Amino acid sequence: MGIYKYAFYKSPNIGIFVKCNDNIIILPLGFASTKTTILSRYLEVTDHVYVSIADTRLLGPMMVMTNNGILVSYITSDEEIAVLKEKSQLNVERLKTKYTAIGNLIATNDHGAIVSPLCNDVKSQIQDILGVSVISMSISDFIQTGAMIVATNKGAAAYPNISDDEVKTISDILHVNVEPVTINGGIPYLSSGIIANSKSAVVGNMTSGPELIMLSRAFNV
Repeated sequence: MGIYKYAFYKSPNIGIFVKCNDNIIILPLGFASTKTTILSRYLEVTDHVYVSIADTRLLGPMMVMTNNGILVSYITSDEEIAVLKEKSQLNVERLKTKYTAIGNLIATNDHGAIVSPLCNDVKSQIQDILGVSVISMSISDFIQTGAMIVATNKGAAAYPNISDDEVKTISDILHVNVEPVTINGGIPYLSSGIIANSKSAVVGNMTSGPELIMLSRAFNV
């Protein structure tokens, strides 16, 4: 249990490339096995799967993942979905929306989901696959809700300029404490630089000491 700094492809934007839940890490095709071993140890998971989404390695923006299910962009291939189903043993479905970067639109844990107003017409599908109650809201007038919040079953980090009312709403739906914070030396778009589960968190290597303290408090690790 803890919080760790790391970089992928010489980039601190590690959340763009990797997704995880409490049991498995989803990694891009060709990802180094040595780094997979390190990540597995940091996040305290035993399983991993290598896959592309729409023939890209940008897994973070293209998927949403909890311990209950996985939603992927509509441009995900049948073969990629089959790999995810086989390896994760979870329900995997394409989200029935025209928007491809669904990871930037949906923030979720096993208790609830907060989605962009752009996802209003697919709230029932999100609820069915992830098994959670769903509300839609923007965050400080941004509609990229999933980019602004990273949540686990133990805590959540949120966009630094979020209002007190928004903090309360997020906390109520996700059933966790919410901390406003930045990543990678001041970046407010948190999902770009964080991979987290209920056990640990891995953050971009540009994350500062004060940010690490705040993130550790946010995720209770």
